[in-house]
Amino acid sequence: MQAFVLLKLSPDTVDELTVAADGKSLETEALRFKLGDSDEHALEQALLLKEKYGGTVTAVALEALEVDDVLFTALAKGADRAVKLSGEFTGSQSHAAAGAMGSFLQSGDAALPADALILLRSQAIDDLDGEIGPFLADLLGVPYVGGVTGVAVAGEGLLVTKEFAGGLRGEFTLPLPAVLGIQSAEKPPRYVPIAKVRAAMKSGRMETAEIPLPATPASFTVERMYKPQAAGRAEMLEGAPEIVADRLVAVLAKNNLI
Repeated sequence: MQAFVLLKLSPDTVDELTVAADGKSLETEALRFKLGDSDEHALEQALLLKEKYGGTVTAVALEALEVDDVLFTALAKGADRAVKLSGEFTGSQSHAAAGAMGSFLQSGDAALPADALILLRSQAIDDLDGEIGPFLADLLGVPYVGGVTGVAVAGEGLLVTKEFAGGLRGEFTLPLPAVLGIQSAEKPPRYVPIAKVRAAMKSGRMETAEIPLPATPASFTVERMYKPQAAGRAEMLEGAPEIVADRLVAVLAKNNLI
């Protein structure tokens, strides 16, 4: 099985997010980017599958600030290949990003490998809908399942566990190739010492592939971004539990909520 893990850097929300002068984007000059939790779990799940069933793991990411560190870390954790897709991807939306990933996976005119498994995040802090997975699966003409918490090989395909709301889970059988949006791996993402990351950097094993940005129409247009504004309309209820309860009932009744 050839596992491809598509990684994405997202803004670190520990830093203060500031709207840029154009009013339509974030100010990125002083912004730190990092790999999201779902991305970490997608890589871990791919490594677990490799250890259990064999095969290879290829980490892939669009060119961006600090992406080299992410790909070298993937190599240090056990990925067989790390590929940076080089191109003008600044401001590209999900359709275009999926098209770039699809172009790499199909290697131009070559067909997607029959035993390919593409793993990526279920969502990111700046992509809560997890759009790229379904877009990519549609582009490649393969099945997609998101919210995945477990993957096992079953015959010539996969047995996939998906998490639903309310603590429910479902199991699906899928043929290969397929795209999976990983919610969480079967084990926590492994820690890798900085010494191993530096060794991976010295190895020079990271590859670069020039991928032109697909001419896909924008799925939406950002007209204006706003920071949340404090309106001062919150009412804090203080006092003994009985007093707070009575006041809360009165507020709900006043607003026709009970």
